[in-house]
Amino acid sequence: MAQAEGVGQVTDVTFADEVLNSDLPVLVDFTADWCGPCRQIAPVLAAIAQEKAGELKIVQLDVDTNPETQAKYGVLSMPTLMVFRGGEPVKSLVGARPKAKLLRELEDVI
Repeated sequence: MAQAEGVGQVTDVTFADEVLNSDLPVLVDFTADWCGPCRQIAPVLAAIAQEKAGELKIVQLDVDTNPETQAKYGVLSMPTLMVFRGGEPVKSLVGARPKAKLLRELEDVI
């Protein structure tokens, strides 16, 4: 899976440390190699990761290789963008969207 600049990778094993224990809000991109819209949103997430560095952490989780985390949070569609704050999911968005729209939708959680 291509990793976007400024966007980290997490797995079932690293999810708790990287996401649930983060001091910053974390946007998790539940993604898959076969997902076209996931590839569309990757550059948007990379741009936001650079723009919001220090305010928001963005990571990707490949659902095909990390089924436990996907199942735990009931993720059925890709891409699902889930924002975690203080170890809890606070917002979930499904589907690709333009950068301006995504930033507006994230305003209340970052």
